[in-house]
Amino acid sequence: MFGVSDGLVSNVALILGMAGAHVSAGAVRLAGIAGLIAGSFSMAAGEYISMRAQSELMLRELDVERQAIRRDPEVERKELAAIYESRGVDAALAEELSVKMMRDPDIALETHAREELGILPGETGKPLQAASSSFVTFAIGAFIPLLPWLITSGAAATWGSVVLGAVGALTVGAGLAHFTGRSWLWSASRQLLISGVAAAVTYSIGHLVGTG
Repeated sequence: MFGVSDGLVSNVALILGMAGAHVSAGAVRLAGIAGLIAGSFSMAAGEYISMRAQSELMLRELDVERQAIRRDPEVERKELAAIYESRGVDAALAEELSVKMMRDPDIALETHAREELGILPGETGKPLQAASSSFVTFAIGAFIPLLPWLITSGAAATWGSVVLGAVGALTVGAGLAHFTGRSWLWSASRQLLISGVAAAVTYSIGHLVGTG
């Protein structure tokens, strides 16, 4: 939903900004296609780099924890027992649990990673999957306001972008409400307002610059 929202707001603003400058339909189409492609690749690259860096950070922290368990198992066992005690576990039971957890190196690492770092060894992120998802969702959102310019031109295409952009914004807002638990009407109206302001500002700037 967030990727679709980014693509929709970005490209509806770009397309209406170009339309406001009264350039040819071909120029608007080119700008819309360029915005779709460039934005999709930008989102994918940004998501990949972000997820990759996060994954590498987690792997580094896991490696540090793995070496600490191998080098000072008793120290790590006491740390684990202290964590359990801080969470309300009886001291004797915390000692017993920590001893059992430290017997198996893999279980010890998983337990320390979860309790100390808040991560799991097998869940350090999937950069390629995240990048692909960002690319596709942004492209879908960016294609919505571009569609009228692939069919017609002029005022009809401009109004088509406005109408499809508004419908898309309302749909995205209502969809986000499903996940956030907020009122769908409030969420949809907020999304429409944000998209509308972006489109109105860029259209006005395009009109002024194009006229000048």
